[in-house]
Amino acid sequence: MIDLEKNETRLKRAIERARERQIIIPTFQQMKNPQAVPEQIKDKLKGIGLWDVNPLNLFRITWKNEPVSRGGLFAEANFMELPKELTGVEARILALVGKWFPTGSHKVGATFGCLVPRLVTGQFDPTRQKAVWPSTGNFCRGGAYDSTLLGCESIAIMPKEMSQERFDWLSQLAGEVIQTPGCESNVKEIFDKCWELRKTREDTVVFNQFDEFGNYLWHYGVTGSAAEEVLEKSISAKERFAGFVAASGSAGTLSGCGDYLKERFPAAKTVVGEALQCPTLLLNGFGGHRIEGIGDKHVPWIHNVRNTDMVIAVDDSDCLSLIRLFNEPAGKKFLNKMGVSATMIHDLPLLGISSVGNLLASIKFTKYYELTPKDVVLTVFTDSMELYQSRLRELSQARGRYTELEAAKDYHHSLIGARIDHMLELSYQDRLRIHNLKYFTWVEQQGKGVEELNAQWYDYPDYWKNIQSKEGEIDDLIADFNRKTGLL
Repeated sequence: MIDLEKNETRLKRAIERARERQIIIPTFQQMKNPQAVPEQIKDKLKGIGLWDVNPLNLFRITWKNEPVSRGGLFAEANFMELPKELTGVEARILALVGKWFPTGSHKVGATFGCLVPRLVTGQFDPTRQKAVWPSTGNFCRGGAYDSTLLGCESIAIMPKEMSQERFDWLSQLAGEVIQTPGCESNVKEIFDKCWELRKTREDTVVFNQFDEFGNYLWHYGVTGSAAEEVLEKSISAKERFAGFVAASGSAGTLSGCGDYLKERFPAAKTVVGEALQCPTLLLNGFGGHRIEGIGDKHVPWIHNVRNTDMVIAVDDSDCLSLIRLFNEPAGKKFLNKMGVSATMIHDLPLLGISSVGNLLASIKFTKYYELTPKDVVLTVFTDSMELYQSRLRELSQARGRYTELEAAKDYHHSLIGARIDHMLELSYQDRLRIHNLKYFTWVEQQGKGVEELNAQWYDYPDYWKNIQSKEGEIDDLIADFNRKTGLL
């Protein structure tokens, strides 16, 4: 749960650090509605780049940044619609776009939701403690970035087989980068390293995205409200919202935003995607895969499984084929011949590897339920190809030059030919089976209580509503913190 008990001694030191470094913290309400950001801050943002290491970029932790790399302010939530020529289905598929966050990924929001409540209560002391960010990718990048902006030292933990771009960037920002064995699916090794740090370094505080309810809460409030606005803007009176699709990952986006949308659109389904090569939710399975950014071999503690309606497995080979189709010159040329507009082709690099996985899961969901032009599906493109150029080079080296013939094959097989295999509609018992998998990771390995595990299921929905209710209290704490720094 989210603990907001204050430690006044540490809080005084955190306030002093913020005053020294000119750190002003935005509220959840300002991230939802950045037009409410004070004018003096907006004026300064006009001269600051989107990725600049500047505390004022805390105010750009929102879905509503202008889509420019420098000097932009705020507009409506960034999203795109994928045309029928690309998806092969009649239903409309919309996606929130994460590229226009600082660091190029929405994970700066999830890490904000974890760290800031600890700062404004004094539970984390930026003058004496280091924030540890275990991740398979963007979460530790977001954590290192937010830590720097908030005057904290950070330690990033990430599997050694992740893309080189991530490590290059982290080396410039994180105080320390620890590489653990394995690939995207080797989450247990990350958890083991966290326990080692807890036992050997008293100055560390671990922010584990898979069990931090600040992650869930940020996505519930900020991503959920942005998603709702996009749907309200996009859906006509004759259309219906059919479902929200997101990869399992840490379950912050999936459960936080999914729960928010479920409250407002009760008939819509919440759909979780995962890699076919590691079908944890689908088959209690295991394995390695290459859809960077989604993590697996366990069920996240913050996953509200009772609100999940379907599991869809996506083949990682399809994702890798499609990033070539979407980004190689021969692929773009072929897509143009298939009637995809030049504007859409230009925007396809907005999809990173896990974003392509979300797109494929959305297409499979649409085909399974035989959705019509009256139906709208929403997903999330968490990051862009800006973070995966090394993967494109590796694919070229391994497979050779990408030709128009290869593009035709990938288009018809991996995209238009997406199949409705490896999918499961969840019954009550299916959901309970998945929820019970939490026991083995979180109770046996990570020290959680079985009482809370049962509360997540049997005290539904009150357990989750208690977490959701914390937003206003956190905003009050942030406002009080800012007042005490005297910077506003």
